[in-house]
Amino acid sequence: MKESGLDTAARVAVRQCLAVQPSEQVVVVFDAPCQSIARALWNASRDVGTETLLIEMTPRAENGMEPPTPVAAAMSTANVVFAPASKSITHTEARRSATAAGARVATLPGITESIFSRTLVADYEAIRKRTEAIASRIRGKNTVRITTPAGTDITFSIAGRSVMLDTGILREPGITNLPAGEAFLAPVEGSGEGVIAVDGSIGESGILTAPIMFEVRNGLVSTISGHPYAEKLMRAMEAAGPEARNLAELGIGTNDSAQLVGHVLEDEKILGTVHLAFGDNRSMGGSVRAPFHQDGILLRPSMWVDDEQVMRDGEFITGGK
Repeated sequence: MKESGLDTAARVAVRQCLAVQPSEQVVVVFDAPCQSIARALWNASRDVGTETLLIEMTPRAENGMEPPTPVAAAMSTANVVFAPASKSITHTEARRSATAAGARVATLPGITESIFSRTLVADYEAIRKRTEAIASRIRGKNTVRITTPAGTDITFSIAGRSVMLDTGILREPGITNLPAGEAFLAPVEGSGEGVIAVDGSIGESGILTAPIMFEVRNGLVSTISGHPYAEKLMRAMEAAGPEARNLAELGIGTNDSAQLVGHVLEDEKILGTVHLAFGDNRSMGGSVRAPFHQDGILLRPSMWVDDEQVMRDGEFITGGK
């Protein structure tokens, strides 16, 4: 029988990305919108010879909301966790506890069959090398400034913050997003000043037809305007509490197979984009706890790190100019 696109992608995720071994125990946590992908991952894990548990939970209301307690308990006793779900559990205590207990966790928030089948067959070794090279340009630096043609002009501190790599290759306890491809960190709390124009996608906005404008003062979102989806974002932030306004993350996309489709999971990995997130930042070295984490994708960014320009209109500058 010919292998389906889902089966091929699941095999890459299980065997290449997380290198699942026959002696390991695997938990696949999913909700109804991601059932077909969860089943493919379950089959691929079982084909390796593992003991694999398939757990369905009720969809969460927002990214960053905790899974049920029994799900969290199962995650913390597994060697490997796959989490294809309509809302992200990446920035949750359940996920952090699982990795602290020794699990390798791959989250696939908002994954669709199309994204899964197309992006999981990328060359992840090449993505790893590219991500490491980009991370080396910002590691140990102090200040970042980002501008875009849509109107972004934001500056923040990264002093003392470690750069994290999401390459899709995970051999030790930790976390990866699939599809993968980004270098990321948490800006220093309270340091962000300026305007962010999200013109790719954010949350469930789909591909934006007009930018959403975020004014940031003292590291917190003060106003949101522009595209009609801005009103929904503001309501979600208000419901999650004041910490949801925190400028939480800088991410730099490194996956050359990713394209703008209106799903943040893929959009934030696009080579030559950056994304800035709001809300919880503890998964990337920060101190803000919030039941909220939303990434906004910025197209054609220019970026300076300690006054050295490293990106111009979405193109990386070799050696800096």
